[in-house]
Amino acid sequence: MKLSIIIVSFNTKELLKDCLTSLVTHYQSQFSQKQFEIIVVDNASNDGTQLELKKRFPDIYLIENRKNLGFAKANNLGVKKSQGEMVLFLNPDTKVPENTLTTMTDYLQVNPKVGIATCKVVLTDGSIDDASHRGFPTPWRAMTHFIGLSKLFPRSQLFNGYHLGYQNMGETHEIDSCVGAFLMIKRDIGDELHWFDEDYFWYGDDLDLCFRAKQAGYQVMYVPTVSIIHYKGAASGLKKYSEHLSSANNETKRLATKARFEVMRIFYRKHYLHLYPKWLTGLVFLGISLKQKFTELTL
Repeated sequence: MKLSIIIVSFNTKELLKDCLTSLVTHYQSQFSQKQFEIIVVDNASNDGTQLELKKRFPDIYLIENRKNLGFAKANNLGVKKSQGEMVLFLNPDTKVPENTLTTMTDYLQVNPKVGIATCKVVLTDGSIDDASHRGFPTPWRAMTHFIGLSKLFPRSQLFNGYHLGYQNMGETHEIDSCVGAFLMIKRDIGDELHWFDEDYFWYGDDLDLCFRAKQAGYQVMYVPTVSIIHYKGAASGLKKYSEHLSSANNETKRLATKARFEVMRIFYRKHYLHLYPKWLTGLVFLGISLKQKFTELTL
């Protein structure tokens, strides 16, 4: 089997149906020939997701968790049941057009130095999902991003290293990290890296996986010749442009916000703590705490 598509769902029934429909419609021959497979890992949704999938998509392998295990652990469960030479981690709030998957699998197959690749991830307003084209969040890059310098100088390598805004977005090129909404990885490399770090619950696991892949000597590539549509934030309810699609309540939004900032601390402790002096680490964690408090006040 060439490709295993793993989707983690949590109360995104309608969006997931649209995502799966796009897959089975555009890649019917690949599924019928057993080249592709879909594994959905449901994190104890209470919106009828599991019953709907059994009725509408009986050929999809469904893992039904009894509680919400988080993104990283649920994806790792899916990996254990998968058979593909390559694995695609795909969000349920996406739609995949024709040619995207075949182009991306072909790209990975003919580029031995590439471990992870992503396509152009397009939001509903036509812009590119900035999380799909990331630089690693060093203290300098994080500071310039959160105080707004990256927006003032979007094409600057000095001030917008957080989203690598100086790169040519129309050409295939290396990046630091892509987003877990569409992250394709070779199985042997995933096995070598032991897949997602389960210390991350909601966010950050994609960034961490890309960081470890690059440390191991593999490239992470952005391939804009093909794309997907991402209804970003539908699960968390935190994005204005997808809020109307979300079933997230205030408690879910609060937990998502807390998780978003906690992963910043986790990632720093794992990868940067030994690189920077204690006074700088203190400033970094103070900045994260202040930004978190401000964000929580706006919910």
